[in-house]
Parts: sequence; C-alpha cells; structure tokens
Amino acid sequence: MNPPPRDAGPAAGPEAGALARPASPLALFIAFSVLALQGFGGVLAVAQRELVDRRGWLSRAEFIELYSIAQMLPGPNVVNLSLMIGDRYFGWRGALAAIGGMLLAPFLIVIALAASYERLAEFPAVAGALRGMGAVAAGLILAMAVKMLGTLRGNLLGPWLCALLGLAALVAIAVFRLPLAWIVIGLGLLGWGLARWRVAVLDARAAHGEEGR
Repeated sequence: MNPPPRDAGPAAGPEAGALARPASPLALFIAFSVLALQGFGGVLAVAQRELVDRRGWLSRAEFIELYSIAQMLPGPNVVNLSLMIGDRYFGWRGALAAIGGMLLAPFLIVIALAASYERLAEFPAVAGALRGMGAVAAGLILAMAVKMLGTLRGNLLGPWLCALLGLAALVAIAVFRLPLAWIVIGLGLLGWGLARWRVAVLDARAAHGEEGR
C-alpha cells in the first residue's frame, strides 16, 4: 500500500483537501518526462501549469512553498522540486522516478544535439529558433508569476512586504547585477527574519487577547 502524502502544513491552503495524487512511481516518471520535454528555456512555468493546474497534485500555495525551498538548496531548482514531490508520495522510489523523468529525456536530447551542433549552428534558422525559445521562456515565467500573485494574500508577510522583497530582488538582479547566490542568501535571510517577527507579533497579540478574557 502506498503511503499517504505527507502533511504540507498550513501553507497548503483550503484547496489542498481536494488534491489528486499520482497513481504510482511510473506515473511520476511519465509526468516529469512530459514536463521536461516541454521546458525549452526553462521548466518552472511549465511545472506550475502541469503540477498545479493540469494534474492537481499541488495547490498553488504548496507549489510556491516547495519551490521556495528548492531555490534555497544547491542544484537546479526544478530538479530539487521533483525530488521533493516524488519523496512526498512514494519516498525514495518516488524521488528516483521523478528525477529520472526530469533528466533522462533531456539528457538524451542534449547528447544528440551536442553531437550535431557544429553542423546545425551554421544555419541562421537554428540560431533564430533558439533566440525565440528564450523569449517564449521569459514570457512563460512572467505569466506564471502573475498567476501566482493571488497566493500572496494568505502569506504571513502580507502582499506589500512580499512585493517589496520581490522588487528588491528584481533591482538587485537587473540594476546592480549582483550574484544570484548573494541575493538568495541576503533576501532569504531578510524574509526569514521578517516572518519570525510577524510570528512573534501574532503570538503576542494572541496571548494578550487570552489574558484580556
């Protein structure tokens, strides 16, 4: 018997009760293979659509929570995400199935393209196609960000603090061109500190309210 999915915590939101689940590790492998084959220029936007909107394995709040953790871990973000989702449902078997689906097909395609790159690179149409894929990837990520904005209403920090942190990250990357590692560490620690402060404030208010009864 497959183990039940682990508790995603309070961030899962009210929609978590109606979530579906993969039928087997093979279903995870197939799903992440399909996901990986759609991810030209970036898998993140496709992952949100595939895992949240289409298959319903995660709520939007869960997706943001898991992806935030994946960003803080070493290695590719989406690979980390696939490991956590696979482990959530089937333990180590699910983790291996998910990461296998994420990496196997792209690995074979990259090997084949690398072997023929010298010939393909001579064609202007190939270079134009690659630039077009980059533009599409940027649009997909922007669309995913807009769709996920609604989850900030239930965030502990509230929409305004979340927006300020996001704006700070954008300015640090686009204007000051700071290394991504320093941005993740610096703003991540700042966000963690603000969240701890909010928890302390809410606990103090709750304690004060109980004393006033």
